[in-house]
Amino acid sequence: MPAEQLVPGLHAISLGFVNAFYIDHPDGGVLIDTGLPKNASKILAALAALGRKPGDGRHLLLTHAHADHIGSAAALAKATGARTYMHPLDVPVAEAGGGFRPMRAAPGVTNHLVAALIRFRTNTLKMTVDPCPIDQRVEDGARLPLAGGITAVHAPGHCLGQLAFLWPRHGGVLFAADSAAHTGKLDWNIAYEDILEGERSLRKLAELPFSVACFGHGKPILRDAAGRFRERWPGRLVG
Repeated sequence: MPAEQLVPGLHAISLGFVNAFYIDHPDGGVLIDTGLPKNASKILAALAALGRKPGDGRHLLLTHAHADHIGSAAALAKATGARTYMHPLDVPVAEAGGGFRPMRAAPGVTNHLVAALIRFRTNTLKMTVDPCPIDQRVEDGARLPLAGGITAVHAPGHCLGQLAFLWPRHGGVLFAADSAAHTGKLDWNIAYEDILEGERSLRKLAELPFSVACFGHGKPILRDAAGRFRERWPGRLVG
C-alpha cells in the first residue's frame, strides 16, 4: 500500500494493524517505527513510490521496544544506513532482540481478551526480532535537530521506555506511539506495562501544543487533536 500524505511533508505507511510514519525533509528523511519483522520491503517500496531512495531515510526514530514497532528496525537500518534513536530504558530490549516485558490489559472486556492473546504470543511463542544497534539514546525533553526540530517526550506506561515525538510544523504533530489508540474513537491502547503510568503519560501529552496526532494503531486525528486528548484525559495526575 502506498504512503498516505497526512499533511505536507508527512506520510503514513500502513503495515496492517500498525503504522509507520515518514517525514520528508531536504536534510534527510525521518522514519518513525518499522512494524513487525519482514516489513522492511514494504516500507522501502512506499518510500520509492514517493521518489525516495533508501539512503534518503537518514534517521530512524523508534518509539518503544515492542515487536510490532522494532520488528524491521535492524533490516531497515542496514538497508538505509539510517541513524537509530531510542529511549535508554528500551535500548537493551532492542539490542537483544527480545526480553519483552509483561503487559496487562487496559480497562474494558475486549481489551482483556486481546491482551490475553498478546501475552500468549509473547510468552508462549517467545517472540524475538533481529537485534538492532541503537546509535543515540534519547532522554525526555531532548530536541533532535531533525526535520526542522523534533522534541522527544518520555511517555511510559504502555512501555517503560516509550517516547512520543512532537514535530512543531502544521500547528504541532504529535506522534503518540502506543500511549493511546484511535480505532473508531480515541481511547486506551489495549495493554500497558503500568496502567497508572500510562494514564499519567496521556495527561502529560494532553498538555502539549498539537493539532495533529498520529498513532501506532488506528487513524490519525487531523484537527484539534490536543483538544480531543484533553477532553478524554483532563488534568494532570499527581503522586
